[in-house]
Amino acid sequence: MIYKALFGSPTRRFGSPFSELDNMRRQMDRLMEAYRKQPAGHASAGVFPSININEDKDAYYVSAELPGVKSADLDLSVTDNQLTLAGERKITEQATDVRYHRREREAGHFSRAIALPGDVNAEGVKAKLADGVLTVTVPKAEKAKPRQINIQ
Repeated sequence: MIYKALFGSPTRRFGSPFSELDNMRRQMDRLMEAYRKQPAGHASAGVFPSININEDKDAYYVSAELPGVKSADLDLSVTDNQLTLAGERKITEQATDVRYHRREREAGHFSRAIALPGDVNAEGVKAKLADGVLTVTVPKAEKAKPRQINIQ
């Protein structure tokens, strides 16, 4: 009994082959719980620009938030089923003696590759930038469009 109290059960000494995995899982659970408890306004390094992708039977539509970015500073390309959006976000510089209290808007080059769910017709891509939102219409390739089949 003294051995068991001091050293644990002799059979527990070797432990389960999965005990180390259980220990790692518990550590990850604690880490994720700490992450979830961060305040709602906590700034994090997000992906720029934020995008939405949707589709109908004829095309894919990609909307990207690009506040303050001019169309001359954007480069858009389509290869196979991948849309690449690159550009530069410029923010007017303040005087050198300015002290920031909060700085969440960053300037610089960005690039975002977006995999589209199916084949596309690269020749028919259209893009429009209005009110800081880039809307790209990417038509589907004819072979990717759904076909109505008549039942006889």
